Amino acid sequence: MNDQEAAQTLRTPLYDQHVAAGAQMVPFAGWQMPLLYKGIVQEHQHTRTACSIFDVSHMGRISVSGPAGDDVLERLTTRRLGGMPAGKMRYTYMCNERGGILDDMVIARYEDRWLVVCNASNRAKIFDWIVGHAEGTDATIEDVTLQTAMVAIQGPQAFELVRPMIPFEFAGLKNWSFLAGNYMGVDFSVSRSGYTGEDGMELIVPATVIPFIWQQLTASQEPDTESPIQPAGLGARDTLRLEAGLPLYGHELTDETDPIAAGFGWAVNLDKDFIGAEALRRVAADGPARILKGLHLQGRRIARQDAVVEAGSGRVIGQVTSGTLGPAVDKSIAMAYLDKDYAVAGQQVTVKLRAQAIPATVVDLPFYRARK
Repeated sequence: MNDQEAAQTLRTPLYDQHVAAGAQMVPFAGWQMPLLYKGIVQEHQHTRTACSIFDVSHMGRISVSGPAGDDVLERLTTRRLGGMPAGKMRYTYMCNERGGILDDMVIARYEDRWLVVCNASNRAKIFDWIVGHAEGTDATIEDVTLQTAMVAIQGPQAFELVRPMIPFEFAGLKNWSFLAGNYMGVDFSVSRSGYTGEDGMELIVPATVIPFIWQQLTASQEPDTESPIQPAGLGARDTLRLEAGLPLYGHELTDETDPIAAGFGWAVNLDKDFIGAEALRRVAADGPARILKGLHLQGRRIARQDAVVEAGSGRVIGQVTSGTLGPAVDKSIAMAYLDKDYAVAGQQVTVKLRAQAIPATVVDLPFYRARK
């Protein structure tokens, strides 16, 4: 990264901790973020077998409050929010009038407000979208991204390892739920959620206290040993989410794709009115022309975004959105939008990688499921 790039990007409150740990820092969505520490594969496998901690403070955090806040968000989101109790979260989408995805997000219901957690690359767009549709109402919209920090602690040992280190009880926390409170003057929320395919939690606290928490969580408990909670970067976060079949904005999700084609029709309540509902009702009635599916590629070559998928004698039937060599599944895997007639598990296709046509098999997502 050169000096000009560094000057144009933000730093999370954990920047110094990343540098001290030897992280390779890269510009990402307007932020300087750790790509890796010791290696993507090592960090991926540690998450799958033990526990890793990710700095996700770059993700947008937008507070919506006031008497009209409920109605504003109900109008903008694909999921029904009415009647949602405090302490619950829902995965949802905001769409344009055509049903195209502006962003996917998690919305959390607090006692006195909502918190919208969106992708870093879409933070300004989503903030402006909400503000624009709240104009003239008594809803209050505030971007709290820079005042807060957010970390994700992920892996099969996450709860076992973190429980002794956090001075409040959260053992009974269910998936898509969160606990909010104040400890010694510090507001916090801890949720059971994540983006890796593993069990785990995400912690939101004031930006000023996160370096201390990070240090406590990653410090070795015994002399001459490493902490079982290891830092992981964006590289492992991407391979983990891909194995778990989870979409990424700018790859599987764009303003030209819709939630139903992406396989998330369950996150769309077509019996309520929201921006894009009419278009999505038509998609649901007719069926999407293309559907997001998985691919197992023959060999070890990796399919890159926009690689063409073909069937038969060179017939183009789709396009790759993401690909990697999955460390846990030990296969070359990819996600791709395929013509609906070919989006069937077991279908044999080819993926064009430069001049080569690599044989591949269509599979259902996800590629990897965590052991219960």
